[in-house]
Formats: sequence, structure tokens, C-alpha cells
Amino acid sequence: MAIRGRPRNFDRAIALEQAMELFWERGYRGTSLTDITAALGINRPSMYAAFGNKEALFREAVALYSEALRVPVESALRGGPTTRAAIADTLHAYAEAFSRPGTPLGCLVVLSATDGPAHDDPLREFLVELRGSLQAGILLRLQHAVRENEISDTVNIEALAGYFGTVVFGMAIQARDGASHEALLTTADLAMTVLDAVVTR
Repeated sequence: MAIRGRPRNFDRAIALEQAMELFWERGYRGTSLTDITAALGINRPSMYAAFGNKEALFREAVALYSEALRVPVESALRGGPTTRAAIADTLHAYAEAFSRPGTPLGCLVVLSATDGPAHDDPLREFLVELRGSLQAGILLRLQHAVRENEISDTVNIEALAGYFGTVVFGMAIQARDGASHEALLTTADLAMTVLDAVVTR
């Protein structure tokens, strides 16, 4: 009796990357189990054995995506000699990630599960938390800027961090709609004029 299982050439890491790109391109609800098994070249029992259910696979794919995106973004946000340079570099890093040739356009975390119910949706809450981490990182840099007297302590830096988060999310949508890398950079540079208005040095 033949034992059904994963193909001999199954590579879990490659399969996870393929699933990530599928979710990135089509979203969570737009990606069926049939789509997943066809893209990965495995049957459903093999998919369940390797990754669990669809939600578990999605969460793992998002974690893979987030880790890859975190490296250039954190490098930009922490490495700038000034807060202005750090945030400008961060926006440019997002523009690059959202429009990179050979990958789906936009952002998996921003665009993959925005069509579910507003409440009581674990996946939506999962993604909201990840999106919130972006603003949290920018807020930390702005707090540093206040301590270093780059920005006055009278500035509402929470609102400023929220503004830059909104810019990033908007850039993701622009990219999905076909905006070029250059257009995204223009958006990023225009957004910096808001910071320029409050930077003291």
C-alpha cells in the first residue's frame, strides 16, 4: 500500500516563500486552498502536514515577509545621523520594498486582509498589531529626537508618528495600483516637509 505524503523533492522553506508571494498577490481571502496546493505542487494532506491549516500558513508567511522587511527598515530608522535622515531613509526603504521588480507590488501586511470584519477577526487583529509596530518604531525615533532637542517637546509626536504610518500605508496602496518607484519616492519626499516644519536643527 502506497503511503501518501509530501513529494520527495518538497522543500518547506521554498514552499513557504511561494505561499507568501501568493498571499501577497491575492490576499488571504482571495487565496483558496486549491491555489495554495497548486502553487506549492502538493496535495492538501501534505499542506496540512507541513503547515497546519490555511490560517497557520498565512501567519507563518506574514512572519517571513515581516522579517525580510524589518531588516532594511530598522537599519534605516536606527542608522540615520539625524531623525530627519532616519525617517527619510525609512520612507525610501518602504518605497523600494513596495515596488521591487520580481515581487508582488505593495505590502503583504497592509493589503492582504483588509476586507474582513472590523471586530472579532483574529487575522485582522494580527495584522493591525504588525502595522502598529511601524508607528511604534517611528515614535521611538521621534522620542529620541525630542531628547536630543531636534524637535521641540511641544510637538505632538504621537500624531506625527501616525501621520508617517498613514503615508507608508498609502504608498503601499499606490504601489499596488501601479505607481512607479519614482512616484513613491516623490510621495515620501513630500511627506518630509511636515517634519521639516517642526525640526529645530
